Amino acid sequence: QVQLAESGGGLVQAGGSLRLSCGASGRTFSSYAMGWFRQAPGKEREFVAAITTWSGGNINYADSVKGRFTISRDNAKNTVYLQMNSLKPEDTAVYYCAAKSKSVGPYEYWGQGTQVTVSA
Repeated sequence: QVQLAESGGGLVQAGGSLRLSCGASGRTFSSYAMGWFRQAPGKEREFVAAITTWSGGNINYADSVKGRFTISRDNAKNTVYLQMNSLKPEDTAVYYCAAKSKSVGPYEYWGQGTQVTVSA
């Protein structure tokens, strides 16, 4: 069982930056693949970025955030990060982190989300 808690959201102007953090409970954090997702008002939740169990492993990004967002993890701190630069109004959404114990298949655990609002 993993419990996730996001933080770091807020209001930022277009072109600005934010760093989201997701803290995880449990001593097996390093064995979970982690992902970030987001859901804008009136839209379905969408994939943002994912990282495998170790910081130097496979990383994937949605095309819409490539070159602007960076996902990373610190297994010693049970934390995964999402550095978001050059933010755009269309990045406005609730951002969720998620964890899964297998490299394939659905994410099993989800946080409550943190709001990111980018003003024009």
